[in-house]
Amino acid sequence: MRFAVESWAPDYGSPLELAEAGENDARGQADVSVEVAAANWQPIRPEATPARTVVFVDGVQQMDARLWMNDDEGPSRMGVCVSLAAGTVLCNTSATVELVKVRRVAIGPATLGEIDCGNGVIYYGVPAVDTSPAALDTIVRRQREDLEVAVAHNATAADLLVVDGHVRQRETIAGAVGYLKTHQAQYLEPEQAAIVGRLKPGERTPVFLLETPWSRYSWYLKLPGGEGHPWAGVIRCEASTSLKPAEVSQFADFVAATLPRFASEPHKEPRAPQNLYPIGGLERDMRRRLGDQGLLLRNLQRISRAS
Repeated sequence: MRFAVESWAPDYGSPLELAEAGENDARGQADVSVEVAAANWQPIRPEATPARTVVFVDGVQQMDARLWMNDDEGPSRMGVCVSLAAGTVLCNTSATVELVKVRRVAIGPATLGEIDCGNGVIYYGVPAVDTSPAALDTIVRRQREDLEVAVAHNATAADLLVVDGHVRQRETIAGAVGYLKTHQAQYLEPEQAAIVGRLKPGERTPVFLLETPWSRYSWYLKLPGGEGHPWAGVIRCEASTSLKPAEVSQFADFVAATLPRFASEPHKEPRAPQNLYPIGGLERDMRRRLGDQGLLLRNLQRISRAS
């Protein structure tokens, strides 16, 4: 039996988690005729000069504790204490972490409020009407995304601003591109999706328009180093619809000429090549600033016993 082994370390899941056709109703509509007609889709090798200055934006989160609030008038309700960080790294002739913001939140019933652990460690209260695990996870994600948006808008001006994730709420930033290293929905029809599997390192697909609750341009790009299956090393990019079709084509070439230079290698990065070196370095720096999860947990336990 022939099989392929995913290049990512198994602890990180898989970058390719596509739903079967018809299973993902939220995928929206894709207009694949933005750059070329649907029947003319072929891999595109860009002829563009790479960016001289690139800023990467990313965020991380750390679950410090899960809480239970006891209410005499009803059942116990869940809450969470989470440490969040978002930051930027500027790459020109070297890579420099420029800005990191850390925020700690206590999410749960309104009665939970703020938790002061002392020594400047404060979890700010975020009320939640629905305290089910899924609802709490959604609030955590939104809190992290809000922090990432704030950091992106305060980033140093550069030729290219790479947002790790969707470009949403950052479309107005000059040179902003969304960078998605995992695939959880099938946006293309089989004829166009087959072109993605034919991409060689450094090549991209034509640009297409994604019509979901919010619209954006998108395209797929193959990074060097992906092995095992046709979509290995493939990432998806997003750009603002404020760009004209000719402009977004040039921008897609610009991005495709730039990002492969930062692709990681498996012996240094468990999510290679998609987790770009600057993003991986920024993540490590931010996790260090979040503090020791075990110590934070013990502080929260101490406070809960004293309350």
